[in-house]
Amino acid sequence: MKNSLKISKVIKPYKKILKIEGDKSISIRWALLASQALGKSKSYNLLKSEDVIDTLNCLKKLGVKIKLNNNTCEIAGKGLNSFNYKKNIRLYAGNSGTLGRLIMGLLIHSKNKIIINGDKSLSKRDFSRVTIPLKKFGASFKTKSGKLPITVTGTNQPRPIKYYEKKGSAQCKSSIMLAALNTKGETIIKAKKSRNHTELFFKNLKIPIKVHKNKNYDLIKIKGLKKIRPLNYRIPSDISSSAFFIVLTALSNNSELTIKNISINPSRTGILEILKMMGVKIKIFNKRVYKGENIANINVKGSNNLKPINCPTRLNSSAIDEFLLIFLVAAKAKGISYFNKLSELNQKESPRLIWGSKILEMMGIKTILTKSSIKIYGNPDLKVKKKILIKNFLKDHRVFMTSTIAALTFGGNWQISDKNSIKTSFPSFLQKIRGLGAKIH
Repeated sequence: MKNSLKISKVIKPYKKILKIEGDKSISIRWALLASQALGKSKSYNLLKSEDVIDTLNCLKKLGVKIKLNNNTCEIAGKGLNSFNYKKNIRLYAGNSGTLGRLIMGLLIHSKNKIIINGDKSLSKRDFSRVTIPLKKFGASFKTKSGKLPITVTGTNQPRPIKYYEKKGSAQCKSSIMLAALNTKGETIIKAKKSRNHTELFFKNLKIPIKVHKNKNYDLIKIKGLKKIRPLNYRIPSDISSSAFFIVLTALSNNSELTIKNISINPSRTGILEILKMMGVKIKIFNKRVYKGENIANINVKGSNNLKPINCPTRLNSSAIDEFLLIFLVAAKAKGISYFNKLSELNQKESPRLIWGSKILEMMGIKTILTKSSIKIYGNPDLKVKKKILIKNFLKDHRVFMTSTIAALTFGGNWQISDKNSIKTSFPSFLQKIRGLGAKIH
């Protein structure tokens, strides 16, 4: 099978130090906000994945001047509502829900119609969660069943809104926040807890924002039509990318790994809390704060005695992109693990809750699956000895990388299709896996 990865040997114990590329969520948000700043913004350690390159290409189509080289990216912004583009342009969001949804918030003031489309996977995902609140600003959207392609038509006088975001979608919340920048007045968002990178950027850029934190939601107030100053930014390493190596090490006896300069934003560290509850040996050190973001080094050691978990649902939003990996840890735990209220997983690049069950069942782990929950019967003695073929997963990068970690830790003869899927978020994934000693081809 072309474009596939073959693995037939488990990884040998290792002791390494690793550096991971820039955070994808932060990279995309920096680029979008830099396009609205008045002046030149420069970033260091920008992730050069397909999702981020698609972001830069969309901004270029909207008339933004960008210089990208090996070490830096420079964006010359001309202020709010400064996009300059031809009629009937098409913006390609590729595989990126973050790009597709967030950029719509910047287009509510667009003077001409703009069509946004994406790849096969993104075109299956729900965009009504963004178009419904953005319509309240005065923009209009032409779409079929809330999915891409979507035609956006802006309004000359976007108005501030009040909106209750109930899904815990950072993309929806951030899209509304970006739209609020172009309004005269105060937008109020009551948002279920989710990652808060956009709020931290707003605060750092001195954009008028107030965040009142409650137990189950945040109340966010934003005043628009304020100038955004340029932002030079050194992007920290991505915890979602780091998670693959954290779990690889946790499942590899006698291994130890240190990863430096990782964003440990509390809205993203659910996986660390969950793994600690399950007995994984994790140390977080050299903590510091950079422009509002918490950054640290992480050390993890291989664990022999993993415990099952009844996973607290309060951690779901802060670990939403890492649950496939957490399921692998549950597969090696002694006992039954329970995960609930995870229907949002099936709204990702592929139906990930379903894929989590599929992968484990192929390995020989019993699961009980519902639309929003999974029960995993762990087996600490499991050694896979059969052939496993992973395919038809809508080129979901996290399914591919999770399958790679499973093959390297549980054994078996694996063939995993669509290895190019990693280009969307983590182009150097296989290179780093080989650097730890993995035999893959």
